[in-house]
This record gives sequence, structure tokens and C-alpha cells, in this order.
Amino acid sequence: MTTPIPQSIDVLLESRVLELGYADGTVLALPFEFLRVYSPSAEVMGHGPGQETLQTGKRGVEIVDLQTVGHYAIQPTFSDGHQSGIFTWDYLYRLGTQKDALWQEYLDRLAAAGKDRDQPMPGQQSGHSCGSGGCGGH
Repeated sequence: MTTPIPQSIDVLLESRVLELGYADGTVLALPFEFLRVYSPSAEVMGHGPGQETLQTGKRGVEIVDLQTVGHYAIQPTFSDGHQSGIFTWDYLYRLGTQKDALWQEYLDRLAAAGKDRDQPMPGQQSGHSCGSGGCGGH
């Protein structure tokens, strides 16, 4: 089965949601915080299993720019400076259709780590981005 390609992509700033509309009438609403926490970038996902970096302090993050990448993906720039995640149509569809389970998984990982979703990322200054110059420790 081929993953559907969104027919419309709307950045809803007031509600902090990226809305994807599909030809069959399906609409997937992905909160900015959820997208930032599940960014497919190496900064978030690492370079292999077990190297993920648990994201915190992203509740107020916004999408400040959105670029298409070829005919297969989008690349948002977030207000915290993160811009290295390339979200393919497949990945966005999976995030949208499994949002509740993935969000619960995130909350469970926070609890297991003894972290709060609103605490700032350790050692990270506001506006820091690993996408523009690399991150030494990530």
C-alpha cells in the first residue's frame, strides 16, 4: 500500500497545529510540540537504536518556516532553532495515524526518566540549533 500524499498542508499558528488534508477527506492534526518531540533528525533520534535524546521544554514551540523537500517531504523550522528534521510523507502519516499511542509513549519515557515535559533541555541555550553547526555531544 502506498502512503497517501497530503493535498493540503496548513500551519495553524493560533492552535499550534500542522494540519494535513488528504484526497479521501482524512485530516491529520499534528501539534507542533508533538512534531518537535518526534523530529526524525539525528539530534532527536540519534544515529541508531538507543541513541535517542528525550526532548523536553517544547510545549510552546512554534513552526516559523516550512519548506518542501522534493516531492516526498517537508522540513519545518521550529522557534527553538531546530530545523534539521526532514518529515517524509510516510513518517507524517504514521505520526498522524498513531498520534495517541506515540504521545503516550513519550509521556511514559518522560516518567521513566523522572523528567517533566516542560523542563528545559539540559545544557541547551534558547535558540540553539544542532542543524546549523552540529552538536558536539549529540
